[in-house]
Amino acid sequence: MTTGGQDPNQNPEDGKQFPPQDPYGQQGTPPPGSYPPPAGPPQGGSYPPPGGYPPPPQGGNYPPPGGYPPPPQGGSYPPPGGNYPPPGGYPPPPGGGNFPPPPANDYGAGFGGPQLSVGAAISYGWNKFKDNALVWIGISIIAFLIAGLIQGAFNGFDYTNTEFSALSIVGGLVTAIVGYIIQAAFLRGALSELDGIKPAFGTFFQFTNIGAVVLGGFLVAVATYVGLALCIIPGIIAAFLLYYTLTFIVDKNQDAISGIKSSYALTSSNVGTLILLALALIGINIVGALLCLIGLLVTAPVALIASTYAYRVLTGGHVAA
Repeated sequence: MTTGGQDPNQNPEDGKQFPPQDPYGQQGTPPPGSYPPPAGPPQGGSYPPPGGYPPPPQGGNYPPPGGYPPPPQGGSYPPPGGNYPPPGGYPPPPGGGNFPPPPANDYGAGFGGPQLSVGAAISYGWNKFKDNALVWIGISIIAFLIAGLIQGAFNGFDYTNTEFSALSIVGGLVTAIVGYIIQAAFLRGALSELDGIKPAFGTFFQFTNIGAVVLGGFLVAVATYVGLALCIIPGIIAAFLLYYTLTFIVDKNQDAISGIKSSYALTSSNVGTLILLALALIGINIVGALLCLIGLLVTAPVALIASTYAYRVLTGGHVAA
């Protein structure tokens, strides 16, 4: 029991002072919110500028954004590297942009090009023949007479004699050689028609590689006869594949082996169209033969010009209108 005015922290027995009571139950724990304030600013109260960056240089002149130097006087940058021409500075196409029209009746080019029109080939052959009919008929009669005279000279003009003899063999070889030359002459005339030049009689013999013509014709004949001996069909295939051998020799001045390779490449790449053309031309010549053979004076030149037209179209050569 306390008396009035007595200190509650004083022991009544010995008068000693007790430490003040901890109102929060843990001695030395300050009340919430009574933590000491954070350390104050350093003496003088001056913080460094925000961000810790040094102040800008005197005058406040920063370099241009991006760090690039300013453009030279006049603001004109040099052109970029690479030597590019100025925009739109390409030269105009030759001829003022006016390209020449495609050649007339150009139905394709290259061995694997667009399909050849069989009807166009036959029409072309007929039109060229009728415009120069007298020359074609005349050269056909001359060729027929030459072949007949050579063959008759070796068999005594007995065309019914089929016996084999040394003279007949020599005669056959001479006749074959002359036949190859005549065939090349006709090809020269047909190629002249394709070039847009009406052939005269002298045009048909304007070729110099007679040796390649004879050798090429001989090799084709051997391949054809060997094939015919092997059940006929291989001979027909050989004759078809090697048909343009002399054409390449005369037109491109190729040797015999190159002519054979070129003919094979051309025909094997266009089998379907050339078979249709061959069948059509064979039919035309059959009709000509039925007219007492006189019709061949017309149908044979037409067929030759048509087949030569096909050769020029498929190889991308010139075809005159």
